[in-house]
Amino acid sequence: MRQYDHIKQGLVERGRNEDLAEEIAARTVNKERARTGEAENASRTSTEDISSSRRGGLRSHRGAGGRTRQQLYEEARRKNISGRSKMSKAELERAVAR
Repeated sequence: MRQYDHIKQGLVERGRNEDLAEEIAARTVNKERARTGEAENASRTSTEDISSSRRGGLRSHRGAGGRTRQQLYEEARRKNISGRSKMSKAELERAVAR
């Protein structure tokens, strides 16, 4: 329960709304429980994927980084920008910003 509260509080302090913070905290705790064998049911991705804490640690040293290439690509698709499949992340950022 401490981990859940810690995650939720951190998300709320960073500007997430409380409902979303609760959902993210619950999913994170449930995934960690599945990884350690505490949960009755666990999906394959919960047990085989990189742990939530490791993923957070890896991302924390990169700075904000902005949106992922996939997120930029999806926005470019919604805006019907041609040539998007061959664009790099930087090119997609420029195209979407126009």
